Parts: sequence; C-alpha cells; structure tokens
Amino acid sequence: MDPSQKDSASDPSHRPKRRRFHESYNFNMKCPTPGCNSLGHLTGKHERHFSISGCPLYHNLSADECKVKAVDRDKQEEERSQGQTEDHRHATRHQAPTPRQVRYKEKVVEMRKRRNSPLPREQKDKSMEHRQSHGTSREPLLDNVTSEYDLELFRKAQARASEDLEKLRLQGQITEGSNMIKTILFGRYELDTWYHSPYPEEYARLGRLYVCEFCLKYMKSQTILRRHMAKCVWKHPPGDEVYRKGAISVFEVDGKKNKIYCQNLCLLAKLFLDHKTLYYDVEPFLFYVMTEADNTGCHLVGYFSKEKNSFLNYNVSCILTMPQYMRQGYGKMLIDFSYLLSKVEEKVGSPERPLSDLGLISYRSYWKEVLLRYMYNFQGKEISIKEISQETAVNPVDIVSTLQSLQMLKYWKGKHLVLKRQDLIEEWKAKETKRGTSNKTIDPHSLKWTPPKGT
Repeated sequence: MDPSQKDSASDPSHRPKRRRFHESYNFNMKCPTPGCNSLGHLTGKHERHFSISGCPLYHNLSADECKVKAVDRDKQEEERSQGQTEDHRHATRHQAPTPRQVRYKEKVVEMRKRRNSPLPREQKDKSMEHRQSHGTSREPLLDNVTSEYDLELFRKAQARASEDLEKLRLQGQITEGSNMIKTILFGRYELDTWYHSPYPEEYARLGRLYVCEFCLKYMKSQTILRRHMAKCVWKHPPGDEVYRKGAISVFEVDGKKNKIYCQNLCLLAKLFLDHKTLYYDVEPFLFYVMTEADNTGCHLVGYFSKEKNSFLNYNVSCILTMPQYMRQGYGKMLIDFSYLLSKVEEKVGSPERPLSDLGLISYRSYWKEVLLRYMYNFQGKEISIKEISQETAVNPVDIVSTLQSLQMLKYWKGKHLVLKRQDLIEEWKAKETKRGTSNKTIDPHSLKWTPPKGT
C-alpha cells in the first residue's frame, strides 16, 4: 500500500461509528501499576485506563482528583481562548503586547520566583517512605522541586500526552499489553507484520513503526521519519558491493564492522520470520543484502546471513525476502547466490536448520530446479550423487531428499539408483522456455568477490 494514498479515516463514509463504552474497552486488559484497578484516567475524561501514562495511582492522584483538575484545565483554556480573541481584536500593526499580556507576564515572573517553603520533617519522612515502598512503580513526589506554576505546566503536558496516547489506542495504533507492532512504514510501502520482534519496549508498544529503508533506523512517527530522511546520507547498505547486474546489487556487510545496521536488519527480519533468534550477536556473521536500484537509491529486496566460520559448512544462517518482493523470483536469486559463493569457496553448502515454512518451500523448489537442469544437460550413462554435489555445491543429503520427493531414487539389488524421469525434465524445460530470458537470475560473471579470511 502506498502511504501517499488518502487515509480512509479522513473520508466520512469510511469513519467507524462511535462505539459504546463496553465496545471501546477490553476488560481483560489491566493497568500494570501494582494495586491499580484500572478505573479512572489522568485526563479525567475517561472511565478506565490500561497504561501507566493514564494511571491516576501512578501519578499519586485519585480518579476524582483527576476529574476536578480536568474541569480546572478546561476553565483556564476557555479563559485563555477568550483573552486571545480580545488580544487579536486590539492587535496593532507592530504586534505590541496588550495590557493583559503584560499583566500576565508579570504574574508569571512573580509566581516563578516563589518556591514552596522547605518541607517539614514529617513530610520529608513521608516522601522518603513513598520512594522506598513504591520504588519505580509510582511517580516520584515532585513537591518543592520547582515553582507551583511550572509544576502545573508539567501536569498539563502529562494530561495532554496521555489524551493523545488514548486517542491512538482507540484508533488501534497502540496495542497496550501486547507489545506487538502491527505495521511498519518502509519506503513507499506500508507492510503488515507477521510476528513479534524484540524492539525496545517504547517502540514495541506502538501499533506502527517508521523505518528508514536505507539505514534501517526505526522511529516513532512519520514526522520524525521525514526529518530523518532529509538528513540521512545513506542510499545503499554499508559494506562492499560484491555483485551487480542491471539494477540488482548484493552488498557484503560485516556484522562486526557494521553492528548497528546488522542488528536493525535482524529486528526488521524478525517481523516476518517465526523462528529467528539472532538479534544482537551479529559479529560472527556476514550479511549479504540484495537491493534493487532506481534514481532514489538501492532499495532493500532481501538478505541472507552466513557464519564467518561454520563448522557444518552452512552457507545460509537466515534468509528473508521482503514481503513486497515475494513471489517475484528474488528468493530463488538469494538462494542461488549463496550457492555461488559456496562454489567459489570450493565447498558444499546447505542452509542452517530449522527452515521457516516459506524458506523450506523456496529451497525445495530451488533444489528441484537444480537437479532437473543437471539431468537435462547430463550426457553420461551413470548419474552420481557425489558428482552432482561437486558441480552444484548442494549438500548430498539435500540432493537425496529432493530425489526421493521426485520419486527419482530407487533401491535395487543392494544399490541406490537415480532414475532419469524424462516427463519431469521435459515439464521443467517447457516452463524454462515459456519463462524466457529473465533478469531474475544470478550471473556468475557479475560476482566480484573473494572468500574472506577466517577471523
């Protein structure tokens, strides 16, 4: 979905009807403040709350006190609005302060000079007892910290922020308690997420996350993202460009040299992978990031990570194609590229297990295509699994499992025989011919890479 499209919420025909109280709140949710029953709200305008930001008890208030403060704030806001209207009516060309503004300024200066008298010993003891008994589960007592005027400004800002969060929650953009990011804004796309990712809690509790598609920094709002994009100098992943053909490039990114980028890449990938556990320990890995270029930069298509020193010769640790590029052949390109690296290393490779559901489907399709292409071009009499493995860099175990799934492996007179099923080969060739020349293939001649030395 293109975020530049008109938001349906701004269209009256698409606005949801006003919900009743019992429809607006999920009573299974509960405020995290110890001892709180979730009743009341810091703004004084809602009957219930489910977060610390709206909890009266956390702010050392009662629900009734919050309602009284809300009435006072509304009254002050009305008086201020009337005063501004009057000031505007009497405004001069040079915008000189009105007598009312001058009096208000003098009053504020005088109020800020005043500070509460030092707390009596009993109240000091009570304040210390409060901190010891509640720890971080309650807001610190703010008496005698600053002037009453500035303290009241702070309280108003708290209430306004709490009201803004409540509006976002009711719109479904914040999911209290679930810490589940529902959507991310990534370049031109708004992507629905599939799984939980361990972003910091202050970001995870947002319903939507904003991510720079080049440096992968994550942000809380579109305004922050817009400011970031105006300053961000990145137009492609860090590291060395090891492959380029047409608009497709692959960058080799060292997890040790570019730790923050690789960690952000892992956090992003976890939103679409159910089994991934690597988030922060990225230093032992190399990341091969595939991009597609246009006049605005190199856009992330997908990536795979690979251990620098794999005892079991895994050529892929984790692999992902971004959702907006799925079902277009890019996943097969990433797999083919990983095996191309194995060929250059003169090794036989295999992906690390367990594979995700989508990963397993992609690999089985790739192995099938590799075997059928090999048999189509094979001119000898006896097919050897060992020779197939040496030429394709595919692990013999993966070759055998694929042959079995294709019913091309038969045990006869104490030997395993590979059957050259002509029907499957011709079917594959027909699809290849129909597909024609495609740019969704890896060209070995476009690789500019030498195996990194062990670290």
